[in-house]
Amino acid sequence: MQTIFEAIKKIAFEIDNAIKTADLGYANEENASGEEQLKLDVLSDQIIEKNFASVPEVISLVSEEKEGELELHTAGSYIVCYDPLDGSSLVDVNLSVGSIFGIYQGILDAQNLVASAYIVYGPRIELVIAMKGTKPMLYRATGDHFRAIGEITLNEKGKLNAPGGTQQNWPSHHKAFIDSLFAEGYRLRYSGGMVPDLHQILLKGGGLFSYPGTTDKPHGKLRQLFEVIPFAFMYEQAGGQAINDKGERLMNLVPSHHHDTSPCFFGSNYEIEALKKAYGVK
Repeated sequence: MQTIFEAIKKIAFEIDNAIKTADLGYANEENASGEEQLKLDVLSDQIIEKNFASVPEVISLVSEEKEGELELHTAGSYIVCYDPLDGSSLVDVNLSVGSIFGIYQGILDAQNLVASAYIVYGPRIELVIAMKGTKPMLYRATGDHFRAIGEITLNEKGKLNAPGGTQQNWPSHHKAFIDSLFAEGYRLRYSGGMVPDLHQILLKGGGLFSYPGTTDKPHGKLRQLFEVIPFAFMYEQAGGQAINDKGERLMNLVPSHHHDTSPCFFGSNYEIEALKKAYGVK
């Protein structure tokens, strides 16, 4: 497992350099989810593939930018599912973006996730790694290496509210709930990038990130294997919760396709319990 984390650290520096120097234009192609790819999406995917090709513990890769599974080492133990550059459309306005990694052992479902990691490319490069039985650990780049900063723990209640999706497409009960949080004094923190928004909630001690099913995307927008499950693991390991719109743990998801999506809600305990009441679920 440690060799996988070392590869992720190398990837962080290479993608950060690409963000700072590479072409920001479109690649004139779509990814496996039907979204138009930026050249940086493609380049980031290539950087990750190249680095894991030399890690014998990795059996195969599943990328948001690829349709199928890329086999690497038949004697390996882990499948790495990743979003190479989450929020890439924010690069041209110089906002923070990130990479997400889910490390699975066995069949690709949430119960077989053994670790997750994400990188934030912002004013600083930061890396968070979570493994079973431990709190997520924050690392910060210093020169050409990462140094450990400390464990991440969520409070019972937070102050931040990051609501995703277009409001006119929200269910009415979801809008009423989001409005109720603002009425309690919650502060809006939403950049349009999953990684920086969820990272902010983790580091600030709590709050809610929500991406409901909407009229245009009733099954949600965010991908289970690359985005939803890795962050659900992070939030549970930090002492919070992560559920879908039925109140079910996202760590019970069993994707039927590599690019399946799900409504998702990540937060500290107070916000998730309040959301369950608003949605009428247990």
